[in-house]
Amino acid sequence: MATLLTHEIERLKKDLLALSALVEERLYAAARAVEARDRELAQQVIDGDDDIDRAEVELEEACLKVLALHQPVAGDLRFVVMALKIDNDLERVGDMAVNIAKRARHLAKRPAITAPLDIHAMTDKVWRQLKKSLDAFVRSDPSAAREVLREDESTDDLYKSGRRVLIATMREHPESVDALVDYLWVLRSCERIGDHATNIAEDVIYLVEGAIARHKKLAAEPPEIGAGESPPETQTSPRQAHEKTPDSGCG
Repeated sequence: MATLLTHEIERLKKDLLALSALVEERLYAAARAVEARDRELAQQVIDGDDDIDRAEVELEEACLKVLALHQPVAGDLRFVVMALKIDNDLERVGDMAVNIAKRARHLAKRPAITAPLDIHAMTDKVWRQLKKSLDAFVRSDPSAAREVLREDESTDDLYKSGRRVLIATMREHPESVDALVDYLWVLRSCERIGDHATNIAEDVIYLVEGAIARHKKLAAEPPEIGAGESPPETQTSPRQAHEKTPDSGCG
Protein backbone atom coordinates (compact mmCIF):
# COMPACT_ATOMS: atom_id res chain seq x y z
CA MET A 1 0.00 0.00 0.00
CA ALA A 2 2.82 2.41 0.89
CA THR A 3 4.55 1.68 -2.42
CA LEU A 4 1.31 2.35 -4.30
CA LEU A 5 0.80 5.65 -2.46
CA THR A 6 4.35 6.71 -3.32
CA HIS A 7 3.63 5.94 -6.96
CA GLU A 8 0.42 7.99 -6.88
CA ILE A 9 2.20 10.93 -5.22
CA GLU A 10 4.86 10.89 -7.93
CA ARG A 11 2.16 10.83 -10.58
CA LEU A 12 0.44 13.82 -9.00
CA LYS A 13 3.73 15.71 -8.99
CA LYS A 14 4.34 14.86 -12.63
CA ASP A 15 0.84 16.03 -13.63
CA LEU A 16 1.23 19.23 -11.61
CA LEU A 17 4.53 20.01 -13.30
CA ALA A 18 2.98 19.39 -16.71
CA LEU A 19 0.17 21.84 -15.89
CA SER A 20 2.73 24.34 -14.60
CA ALA A 21 4.69 24.19 -17.85
CA LEU A 22 1.50 24.66 -19.89
CA VAL A 23 0.42 27.70 -17.87
CA GLU A 24 3.89 29.27 -18.06
CA GLU A 25 3.88 28.81 -21.82
CA ARG A 26 0.42 30.39 -22.24
CA LEU A 27 1.31 33.35 -20.03
CA TYR A 28 4.50 33.98 -21.99
CA ALA A 29 2.58 33.77 -25.27
CA ALA A 30 -0.09 36.19 -24.04
CA ALA A 31 2.57 38.71 -23.00
CA ARG A 32 4.25 38.43 -26.39
CA ALA A 33 0.90 38.93 -28.12
CA VAL A 34 0.45 42.24 -26.31
CA GLU A 35 3.93 43.48 -27.12
CA ALA A 36 3.78 42.39 -30.79
CA ARG A 37 0.08 43.25 -31.31
CA ASP A 38 -0.19 39.69 -32.59
CA ARG A 39 -3.87 38.84 -32.96
CA GLU A 40 -3.24 35.28 -34.14
CA LEU A 41 -1.03 34.43 -31.17
CA ALA A 42 -3.58 35.98 -28.81
CA GLN A 43 -6.31 33.80 -30.30
CA GLN A 44 -4.18 30.70 -29.80
CA VAL A 45 -3.94 31.48 -26.08
CA ILE A 46 -7.69 32.03 -25.86
CA ASP A 47 -8.49 28.82 -27.76
CA GLY A 48 -6.10 26.84 -25.56
CA ASP A 49 -7.87 27.69 -22.31
CA ASP A 50 -9.88 24.47 -22.47
CA ASP A 51 -6.65 22.47 -22.26
CA ILE A 52 -5.75 24.13 -18.96
CA ASP A 53 -9.27 23.73 -17.58
CA ARG A 54 -9.30 20.05 -18.51
CA ALA A 55 -5.90 19.41 -16.92
CA GLU A 56 -6.96 21.27 -13.76
CA VAL A 57 -10.09 19.15 -13.36
CA GLU A 58 -8.22 15.89 -14.02
CA LEU A 59 -5.58 16.76 -11.44
CA GLU A 60 -8.19 17.70 -8.87
CA GLU A 61 -9.98 14.40 -9.39
CA ALA A 62 -6.69 12.52 -9.05
CA CYS A 63 -5.94 14.30 -5.76
CA LEU A 64 -9.37 13.50 -4.36
CA LYS A 65 -8.95 9.88 -5.42
CA VAL A 66 -5.66 9.63 -3.51
CA LEU A 67 -7.28 11.15 -0.42
CA ALA A 68 -10.21 8.73 -0.60
CA LEU A 69 -8.33 5.53 -1.38
CA HIS A 70 -5.05 5.94 0.50
CA GLN A 71 -5.86 8.32 3.37
CA PRO A 72 -2.33 9.80 3.38
CA VAL A 73 -0.88 11.34 6.54
CA ALA A 74 1.93 13.73 7.49
CA GLY A 75 4.04 14.88 4.53
CA ASP A 76 2.03 12.93 1.96
CA LEU A 77 -1.19 14.54 3.15
CA ARG A 78 0.38 18.00 3.02
CA PHE A 79 1.54 17.37 -0.53
CA VAL A 80 -1.90 16.33 -1.76
CA VAL A 81 -3.60 19.30 -0.10
CA MET A 82 -1.00 21.70 -1.52
CA ALA A 83 -1.33 20.10 -4.95
CA LEU A 84 -5.06 20.88 -4.85
CA LYS A 85 -4.36 24.52 -3.96
CA ILE A 86 -1.59 24.99 -6.51
CA ASP A 87 -3.80 23.33 -9.13
CA ASN A 88 -6.45 25.98 -8.50
CA ASP A 89 -3.94 28.85 -8.59
CA LEU A 90 -2.50 27.63 -11.88
CA GLU A 91 -5.97 27.48 -13.41
CA ARG A 92 -6.58 31.07 -12.32
CA VAL A 93 -3.25 32.15 -13.84
CA GLY A 94 -4.42 30.49 -17.05
CA ASP A 95 -7.59 32.59 -16.89
CA MET A 96 -5.52 35.75 -16.39
CA ALA A 97 -3.40 34.80 -19.42
CA VAL A 98 -6.60 34.55 -21.43
CA ASN A 99 -7.67 37.98 -20.19
CA ILE A 100 -4.32 39.40 -21.32
CA ALA A 101 -4.70 37.68 -24.70
CA LYS A 102 -8.17 39.18 -25.15
CA ARG A 103 -6.71 42.63 -24.56
CA ALA A 104 -3.92 41.86 -27.03
CA ARG A 105 -6.56 40.94 -29.59
CA HIS A 106 -8.36 44.24 -28.99
CA LEU A 107 -5.13 46.21 -29.27
CA ALA A 108 -4.30 44.52 -32.57
CA LYS A 109 -7.57 45.84 -34.03
CA ARG A 110 -7.09 49.42 -32.83
CA PRO A 111 -4.84 52.13 -34.27
CA ALA A 112 -1.34 51.64 -32.88
CA ILE A 113 -0.35 53.91 -30.01
CA THR A 114 2.83 54.20 -28.02
CA ALA A 115 2.22 52.76 -24.56
CA PRO A 116 2.99 55.42 -21.91
CA LEU A 117 4.72 52.82 -19.73
CA ASP A 118 6.84 49.69 -20.07
CA ILE A 119 4.22 46.93 -20.30
CA HIS A 120 6.99 44.39 -20.87
CA ALA A 121 8.48 45.17 -17.45
CA MET A 122 5.23 44.15 -15.74
CA THR A 123 4.49 41.05 -17.81
CA ASP A 124 8.09 39.86 -17.53
CA LYS A 125 8.17 40.44 -13.78
CA VAL A 126 5.09 38.37 -13.00
CA TRP A 127 6.15 35.63 -15.43
CA ARG A 128 9.47 35.37 -13.58
CA GLN A 129 7.68 35.52 -10.22
CA LEU A 130 5.46 32.61 -11.24
CA LYS A 131 8.42 30.66 -12.60
CA LYS A 132 10.39 31.21 -9.40
CA SER A 133 7.50 30.00 -7.24
CA LEU A 134 7.13 26.87 -9.37
CA ASP A 135 10.88 26.24 -9.29
CA ALA A 136 10.71 26.54 -5.49
CA PHE A 137 8.02 23.86 -5.53
CA VAL A 138 10.07 21.55 -7.74
CA ARG A 139 13.14 21.92 -5.49
CA SER A 140 11.14 22.02 -2.23
CA ASP A 141 12.99 25.27 -1.51
CA PRO A 142 11.31 27.51 1.10
CA SER A 143 14.09 30.11 0.79
CA ALA A 144 13.27 30.66 -2.88
CA ALA A 145 9.58 30.75 -1.96
CA ARG A 146 10.25 33.54 0.53
CA GLU A 147 11.98 35.52 -2.21
CA VAL A 148 8.72 35.41 -4.15
CA LEU A 149 6.83 36.72 -1.12
CA ARG A 150 9.28 39.59 -0.74
CA GLU A 151 8.97 40.47 -4.43
CA ASP A 152 5.18 40.72 -4.31
CA GLU A 153 5.24 44.19 -2.80
CA SER A 154 7.34 45.55 -5.67
CA THR A 155 4.91 43.94 -8.12
CA ASP A 156 2.04 45.75 -6.43
CA ASP A 157 4.00 49.03 -6.53
CA LEU A 158 4.68 48.57 -10.24
CA TYR A 159 0.98 48.00 -10.86
CA LYS A 160 -0.06 51.07 -8.86
CA SER A 161 2.45 53.37 -10.55
CA GLY A 162 1.50 52.03 -13.99
CA ARG A 163 -2.17 52.52 -13.22
CA ARG A 164 -1.55 56.16 -12.26
CA VAL A 165 0.35 56.77 -15.50
CA LEU A 166 -2.40 55.22 -17.63
CA ILE A 167 -5.19 57.17 -15.94
CA ALA A 168 -3.25 60.44 -16.32
CA THR A 169 -2.65 59.65 -20.01
CA MET A 170 -6.37 58.98 -20.51
CA ARG A 171 -7.11 62.49 -19.29
CA GLU A 172 -4.53 64.01 -21.60
CA HIS A 173 -5.39 61.86 -24.65
CA PRO A 174 -9.07 60.90 -24.53
CA GLU A 175 -8.90 59.85 -28.19
CA SER A 176 -6.74 56.89 -27.10
CA VAL A 177 -8.79 55.87 -24.10
CA ASP A 178 -9.92 52.50 -25.52
CA ALA A 179 -6.37 51.26 -26.07
CA LEU A 180 -5.25 52.65 -22.72
CA VAL A 181 -8.06 50.77 -20.97
CA ASP A 182 -6.78 47.58 -22.61
CA TYR A 183 -3.32 48.27 -21.21
CA LEU A 184 -4.89 48.90 -17.80
CA TRP A 185 -6.59 45.49 -17.93
CA VAL A 186 -3.25 43.90 -18.83
CA LEU A 187 -1.65 45.50 -15.79
CA ARG A 188 -4.51 44.37 -13.55
CA SER A 189 -4.28 40.78 -14.79
CA CYS A 190 -0.52 40.80 -14.20
CA GLU A 191 -1.02 42.01 -10.64
CA ARG A 192 -3.41 39.14 -9.99
CA ILE A 193 -0.91 36.67 -11.46
CA GLY A 194 1.65 37.97 -8.98
CA ASP A 195 -0.82 37.24 -6.19
CA HIS A 196 -1.33 33.68 -7.41
CA ALA A 197 2.45 33.20 -7.60
CA THR A 198 2.59 34.37 -3.98
CA ASN A 199 -0.08 31.83 -3.07
CA ILE A 200 2.03 29.05 -4.58
CA ALA A 201 5.09 30.27 -2.67
CA GLU A 202 3.09 30.16 0.57
CA ASP A 203 2.10 26.59 -0.27
CA VAL A 204 5.74 25.61 -0.77
CA ILE A 205 6.62 26.93 2.68
CA TYR A 206 3.79 24.95 4.22
CA LEU A 207 4.69 21.82 2.26
CA VAL A 208 8.31 21.84 3.41
CA GLU A 209 8.07 23.34 6.91
CA GLY A 210 4.45 22.74 7.92
CA ALA A 211 4.14 26.47 8.66
CA ILE A 212 1.17 28.45 7.41
CA ALA A 213 2.70 31.54 5.81
CA ARG A 214 -0.35 33.65 5.09
CA HIS A 215 0.97 36.51 7.23
CA LYS A 216 3.89 38.65 6.13
CA LYS A 217 5.60 38.33 9.50
CA LEU A 218 5.40 34.54 9.36
CA ALA A 219 6.44 34.40 5.73
CA ALA A 220 9.52 36.58 6.13
CA GLU A 221 11.60 34.10 8.14
CA PRO A 222 11.59 30.34 8.86
CA PRO A 223 9.64 29.32 11.97
CA GLU A 224 11.62 29.33 15.22
CA ILE A 225 12.16 26.07 17.07
CA GLY A 226 9.29 25.57 19.46
CA ALA A 227 7.02 28.08 17.77
CA GLY A 228 3.72 26.33 17.44
CA GLU A 229 1.01 28.96 17.36
CA SER A 230 0.21 31.58 14.78
CA PRO A 231 -0.20 35.20 15.96
CA PRO A 232 -3.61 36.88 15.64
CA GLU A 233 -4.47 37.70 12.04
CA THR A 234 -3.58 41.27 11.15
CA GLN A 235 -3.10 41.15 7.38
CA THR A 236 -4.93 39.49 4.54
CA SER A 237 -3.00 37.33 2.13
CA PRO A 238 -3.62 37.35 -1.64
CA ARG A 239 -5.46 34.02 -1.37
CA GLN A 240 -7.72 35.29 1.42
CA ALA A 241 -8.47 38.42 -0.57
CA HIS A 242 -9.45 36.30 -3.58
CA GLU A 243 -11.80 34.23 -1.47
CA LYS A 244 -13.59 37.44 -0.46
CA THR A 245 -13.48 39.11 -3.88
CA PRO A 246 -13.76 36.78 -6.91
CA ASP A 247 -11.70 37.53 -10.02
CA SER A 248 -13.62 39.62 -12.52
CA GLY A 249 -13.29 38.52 -16.11
CA CYS A 250 -12.78 40.81 -19.06
CA GLY A 251 -13.78 40.12 -22.57
